[in-house]
Amino acid sequence: METSDRTRAIAAATSIAASLNLPTNDATVLHNSNKLALHLTPCNVFARVAHVGQEVAQLEVELAQRLAEVGCPVGELEPRVDPLVHTRDGFAVTLWTYYDPVTPEVSPADYAKALERLHTGMRKVEIASPRFTDRIAEAQAVVATPHRSPELPNADREFLSSKLAALRQAIEHHGAPEQLLHGEPHPGNLLTTKSGPLFIDLETSCHGPIEFDLAHAPEEVGKHYPHINQDLLNDCRQLVLAIVAAWRWELGDQFPNGRQSGKDLLHQLREISPSPTSDTGTG
Repeated sequence: METSDRTRAIAAATSIAASLNLPTNDATVLHNSNKLALHLTPCNVFARVAHVGQEVAQLEVELAQRLAEVGCPVGELEPRVDPLVHTRDGFAVTLWTYYDPVTPEVSPADYAKALERLHTGMRKVEIASPRFTDRIAEAQAVVATPHRSPELPNADREFLSSKLAALRQAIEHHGAPEQLLHGEPHPGNLLTTKSGPLFIDLETSCHGPIEFDLAHAPEEVGKHYPHINQDLLNDCRQLVLAIVAAWRWELGDQFPNGRQSGKDLLHQLREISPSPTSDTGTG
């Protein structure tokens, strides 16, 4: 968020917390992108704040409740207040349990076990969510619309457009089973806590092959997750690179050094060979 929006977002979160008898004298920004993550003190609450209409907070709240009920390793909602999406001054605010970070970081084997537990629990939950291909379509729209990505060179635009289309075709050709996924279980969305690793940021949830989730995790994690289609995982890793590359070129993207990151991702994609696979053998 821009500075002016960030100030208003913090004020909205602290005001809502105070109205719910959660004393808040300070708010520390933990992460700032299109959403704001805050640690509110002394009430010790984790708050997520987004512009109304630019979030799917209600889905995230409902999914977090249902996943916790089936024993999934997910960050829990703040237990002292009702599990609601609060709105104020154009912002949607959700309140969560704050977990003190612990060391060391989670090992690849424990990361894989936590993700497998999450996927197992997600198979028990029926909830409407997008398909992973919606994420591809969003990236394709950014790339195909020059006014949404005006700094993207034409040659790169053509390359990225064809890459996204080819990867979608290759991944769907595998015909792998699909289920409810986290959507972006990268290390930034995994907390190392006294209770073990916990996944947060469930608003990216979607349906797709489990390899799509694994593609967001460090490469070593995939080596510890059982019964993975390695060819499909490789295609999904390329897909994630291509999708993120498209985001980095979108007008208004606030990722630090975003344009340079976009260039690096395009270079990385060009270095990858062979082209997306289309066989369905497992590795």
